[in-house]
Amino acid sequence: MKKSNQQQPGRNRLFLSAALVVVVAVVVGVILLTQNQSATTGSVISPQDYQSRFASADHVLVDVRTPEEFASGHIAGAVNIPLDTISTRLSEIPQDRDVVLYCRSGNRSNQAWNLLNGEGYSRIYDLGGVIAWQAAGLPLE
Repeated sequence: MKKSNQQQPGRNRLFLSAALVVVVAVVVGVILLTQNQSATTGSVISPQDYQSRFASADHVLVDVRTPEEFASGHIAGAVNIPLDTISTRLSEIPQDRDVVLYCRSGNRSNQAWNLLNGEGYSRIYDLGGVIAWQAAGLPLE
């Protein structure tokens, strides 16, 4: 026995309604995720960008890793201000010059970017980590 055609359109509408709800939820989720990332991700620059934009420019290069990590190898010209001390050492980071931050992988430098951004710094850049620096063939001291 065949089901009546009147039941089928109702099921189709229900399926389409459910599919529409899922699509809208996904779109809203992507929009919220994108907005959240842009609010918490600093001005990320690559090692190549750093070389071309800052190598001969007046800036402060801040390594936010631990003193032990810094001693094991750092980018030439960097000063070591570990992430866990940065909020108490803001006087060492000028607001009127470009500030470039880096760490090992980019996580702590992003946290430092957010902290400085919250303190009113506007000329801050996130170089990411020494992993990408070395992968680009650039040396550490």
